[in-house]
Amino acid sequence: MASIHALVRGQRYQIMREFVDYDGGLHSVGETWLFEGTTFVPYDDELTLHVRAHGVPRAYRLQWRPEEQEAIIENFTDFITAC
Repeated sequence: MASIHALVRGQRYQIMREFVDYDGGLHSVGETWLFEGTTFVPYDDELTLHVRAHGVPRAYRLQWRPEEQEAIIENFTDFITAC
């Protein structure tokens, strides 16, 4: 169990436990990404995950608050695996 900060830039990951991001996007089991990095906006506790999915750059927002995606961010390796 490790936070989102344990991800390695350039590594491909696969979703193994579905989750919903801040914008309501469902990330289903089997979805794969190439991890490119994260950005953080402290004002809104917004952490953006930058990935490539099928060669297309994507940005998925998560909010680092208990009532939002804090548990996902802090336990991100429970949701994905390197592939």
